[in-house]
Amino acid sequence: MDNSRTPFSRRSAQAQQARTRALDVRRMLVAAGLSALAVAGAIAIAALTPGRAQAAALDQFKQFVASTQSAKGAFTQRLVRNENGNAKVVNTSSGSFVFSRPGKFIWTYQKPYEQVIQADGEKLFIYDKDLNQVTTKKLGNALGSSPAAILFGSNDLEKNFNLKEAGAKDGLEWLEAVPKSKDTTFDSIGIGLKNGTPVAMELHDSFGQVSVLSFDSFEKNPPLKVNSFSFTIPKGADVFSN
Repeated sequence: MDNSRTPFSRRSAQAQQARTRALDVRRMLVAAGLSALAVAGAIAIAALTPGRAQAAALDQFKQFVASTQSAKGAFTQRLVRNENGNAKVVNTSSGSFVFSRPGKFIWTYQKPYEQVIQADGEKLFIYDKDLNQVTTKKLGNALGSSPAAILFGSNDLEKNFNLKEAGAKDGLEWLEAVPKSKDTTFDSIGIGLKNGTPVAMELHDSFGQVSVLSFDSFEKNPPLKVNSFSFTIPKGADVFSN
């Protein structure tokens, strides 16, 4: 934002920014798995370093679920649009994550601006630092058939998803998770695994839209404090409840 503008112009710019943020919140909720993504088109993932033959995706995924109660790491989210037959990255964001299953996580966007999606097992908090605004809602059963359940939910994923092998691509073994519930905006979720760890996810919604998440520095079962996921309302923040 141009700070040299008049206060009225700044307010107009801030209003436009707020509208943009509202759309971006939906995008971020997709990354956390709680809403639909407003991005059109097909998907392209940069080729990852090919690895040796490894266990099938379903076996790797079951190993991950059984051995991982918590984790932390970094992520990159890429939005890709198909324009005239060519895949084009239209937006890239990045940040960090930490979670403890079930239902506790902190998903932090650091670039291009700071925003946090956090759940303490009972409530969900969305904090926009630039606007100093917090939106809260009950977590409830929202994780059930959402992409968030893959990382943050309970161990019983086959209760909510049909899981099947999706073959090898880009040096990863892929698993396809199709929600059993019809009350969801997602048609399928692709999970790319290597050495028993999720490396990438493809989120396909019912509107033909796709988002890609790539994970890095994935650390399983790190030491976490008891109150790691308690959210404190920032001083002076506006709070809205849904």
